[in-house]
Amino acid sequence: MASAPILDPTTIDLTRTAVTKEEILALNAQREEFEQVDRIVLIDLEEGLALGIKTQRPDEFWTRGHIPGRPIMPGVLMIEMAAQISSVIYHLKFETGGKKFFGFGGVNAVKFRGGVEPGSDLVMVVKAKALRSRMAIFEAQGFVDGKMVFEGEVSGVVI
Repeated sequence: MASAPILDPTTIDLTRTAVTKEEILALNAQREEFEQVDRIVLIDLEEGLALGIKTQRPDEFWTRGHIPGRPIMPGVLMIEMAAQISSVIYHLKFETGGKKFFGFGGVNAVKFRGGVEPGSDLVMVVKAKALRSRMAIFEAQGFVDGKMVFEGEVSGVVI
């Protein structure tokens, strides 16, 4: 059974933009195919909470080879999306201006509960469990059409 939602994404106006793609790119180092967040819709730095969206285009780099004939987003990219949103929370909370590299520290308790196909909006909710200046731990949940398809924990460290 899936965990209770950190935040029910169906209660949020997903057309809003709280952090733009350009602002995300100023904070995170990932480029090209590894840009896994289109925008952040909601961010609460007091709570260490954010909700981000990535629309899975039909021409995503993984669609050709990750299950030909029935492409599904690789789970590692869901983890990467959670990590990138976590990084934005970190950078904004500690006002780094993107000058520090907040890198991937690990994953824990990851479960995949459904597929993400081209054309879908993957909505990722991330909330800090521990948020310190040199490391942080976040819980994350991914949703497609209100259904939880991913959950787990990601951690990050300043490298």
